[in-house]
Amino acid sequence: MQLIGLEEHFVTPDVLAAWLALPRDQRDLAVDASDQGEVQQRLRDLGHARLRFMDSAGIAMQVLSLTAPGVHSLEPQLACRLARRSNDLVAATVRAHPDRFQGFATLPTPAPEAAARELERSVCDLGLHGAMLFGRTGERNLDDPAFWPIFETAAALRAPLYLHPQSPVPVVRQAYYSGFGDAVDAAFATHGLGWHVETGVQLLRMMLGGVFDKYPGLQIVTGHWGEVVLFYLERIAHLGDIAKLPRPLIDYFRTNVSVTPSGIYSQRYLRWAIEVLGVDRIMFSADYPYAGMEPDAARRFLHESGLSESEQEQIASGNWNRLCAGIRRDRASMKS
Repeated sequence: MQLIGLEEHFVTPDVLAAWLALPRDQRDLAVDASDQGEVQQRLRDLGHARLRFMDSAGIAMQVLSLTAPGVHSLEPQLACRLARRSNDLVAATVRAHPDRFQGFATLPTPAPEAAARELERSVCDLGLHGAMLFGRTGERNLDDPAFWPIFETAAALRAPLYLHPQSPVPVVRQAYYSGFGDAVDAAFATHGLGWHVETGVQLLRMMLGGVFDKYPGLQIVTGHWGEVVLFYLERIAHLGDIAKLPRPLIDYFRTNVSVTPSGIYSQRYLRWAIEVLGVDRIMFSADYPYAGMEPDAARRFLHESGLSESEQEQIASGNWNRLCAGIRRDRASMKS
């Protein structure tokens, strides 16, 4: 059984330097975790140490992606420059180890039209398998019409977009996640809850804003078992009726959204995701180097699921391979 992890991160010195150059109040909370100790060492390594972890975990391949918050928080020219460098680095890493690595593109969302062009370059010229997005760009939510060229390009290429958390804006952190001391506040606003609510809200905004009605073939992948909203669909389904969407809200999840565990190896969450979405909408991720690091935990998680061998293989790699097989690499085919 081949395990392919979809949310496996790296960072480069120039991107890290650009994040650290931002004023503290404009810096994503995730930056601190990426700038210290063993985590930083693992993020910066794209060679032997990473491959050793993959072997110990039983993971055959990682789909590499720049860690949060990508280049969403940078000024447009710098974001474009660093995104291009990051994508070239991923492509070179894949060429060096084509049997162990694939890649998601980094997109300079502060310059949306340039981001759409970079997505096209990354898929058609570099061979990457779509892109990773981090929700908001500044004060603009992901459903803002400025970002629709990215969705248009992704839909035309049939290239998936992985929607990854970023920290809530400072005013939200202050209002909802503060008052318990710096360490607890930061955890509460990120992996404790804030990241996941933030990402689920961005996904719902795309649905309510008509993105999937305009681009019905667009495919989104979310981590952490659907970023909260998957477990609340029966309650929030009425939003689609109020918004007068042409389809029930749950239909968008079942036709446009896939989920991964992000290293949360929970049999309970797996069963719920299967009940709501079906096995063919579940893929695998370990969230390297932040989670899922125990030797052989990933493979054991699937073996202990009670699923048939073919269902385990679907989650491990089959669903992802099927999605990638449909990606269009020829620019001429985008217009058909």
